[in-house]
This record gives sequence, structure tokens and C-alpha cells, in this order.
Amino acid sequence: MSSSKKNKRNISSNSIVDSDKNDFVYTPYILAIIVFTIVNVYFTYFHSIDDSQEGIISVYKSPTCDCCNKWIKHLKSNGFSVRGINEINMEKIKMDKGVPEKFKSCHTAVINGYVIEGHVPANDIRKLLSEKRNIAGLSVPDMPMGSPGMEGSRKDPYVVYEFDRAGNYEAINQY
Repeated sequence: MSSSKKNKRNISSNSIVDSDKNDFVYTPYILAIIVFTIVNVYFTYFHSIDDSQEGIISVYKSPTCDCCNKWIKHLKSNGFSVRGINEINMEKIKMDKGVPEKFKSCHTAVINGYVIEGHVPANDIRKLLSEKRNIAGLSVPDMPMGSPGMEGSRKDPYVVYEFDRAGNYEAINQY
């Protein structure tokens, strides 16, 4: 084989490896992966949504959860300004907002510094905002049938709890 043919690189336009020397060849695919990774890390670890706007309830929810959208409609029909935020990692949101394990539900909301976990009725939220109690927030644990956003043919009894950052809690309403 002539030396000029031996020194030629055998690289197709979609190849990422030089077949003669196994040298790494940068392609648009690798660049796209790098950019995607950087953007993903930024939004996951450094980008935070400002949910502290006075009077607006920010609802973190799964993009595929229908009951969360129904709860948002419940809030809007009761006079709340609502911002729905689709979130893939709801567990991280709940941890960041300080939701106790026993009070977790499907969506987490924040209004005026209070955490609202699950299908809490609008009247209980309104009462909390008017009384300005020294607590972390309210919760309706799990997803009880008949609670706002979970309407259907059945209505199960459920309890609204208030909780603080120290782990204390108390039932404040029953439906």
C-alpha cells in the first residue's frame, strides 16, 4: 500500500472515531450532547423560580397530572391568581419547600411564604392568609376523593392539617 493512501483518514461524515488511529473526532452530535448537559445542569441546580410574588399562588405540578389542573381551576374560580409550573422532579420541590413526609400529596404550592400541599380547599388557604399564622403551611395528605380537584362519584372524608418547620402539626378542618 502506498504511503499516501496509508496516511489518509477514513472518516465518514457521521463518524466520531478515526478508524486508523482511534482518535476522537468532534462532531455536531458531541457538541449537542455537551450543550444539552450544560443547560440541564443549569436549570436543575442553579435556576430557581421566584415563587415569592405576593398574592400569587405558584403551583408546582407534574405536567401529566389532571387533578392538579382541576385544583388550579378550583383556586381560580375562588379568586386566586395562579401560576402553574410543570415540574418533573416533584420530590425535590417537596424537599426544598420543607413538606413533611406524612403530608405529601401530588402537587405543592407556595403563596406569601406558605406551603400548600395537596388538595387544600381555597377557603382554608384564604383563612390562613387573613390570619397570618406562624406556620409553614397547610396540607391535605394523599389524594382523597371529593377534595377540590378530586371530585367524582365518591366523597371520602378528609382532614386539612397545618404544620410548622419543627415537625409539629394540627388538624384545622375536616370535610
